[in-house]
Amino acid sequence: MFRLPGIERRINKKQTAYVEEGVSITPMPLTMDESVTITYDGLLAQSGAHNVFVHLGAGNSNEWTNVQDLEMKKENNRWTTEFVPSDSRLNFCFHDGADNWDNNYNLNWSLTIHNGK
Repeated sequence: MFRLPGIERRINKKQTAYVEEGVSITPMPLTMDESVTITYDGLLAQSGAHNVFVHLGAGNSNEWTNVQDLEMKKENNRWTTEFVPSDSRLNFCFHDGADNWDNNYNLNWSLTIHNGK
């Protein structure tokens, strides 16, 4: 399950990775139980979406577990959300709540989460 970060969990790492045009993640590499910020200004944002959600799952990229949607906040034409991963793999894509999706051409995005050791 993904959870929202508490003040005590925020780690001040500055390194941001641009996963693909329109999608960035801070910090990189991802570490289990440390706060992650996803920033999105891809297709949905460029199309004027009124809401954007990140659709998250863990585990194998073909069989997501602990699937949930987190509402993103709009800041200067970009959408952001913050959460704490708790599995070894993060899978995600985006939607606007009106059945419009940005799922990386049906490939989604999938990143390894390190255990911190």
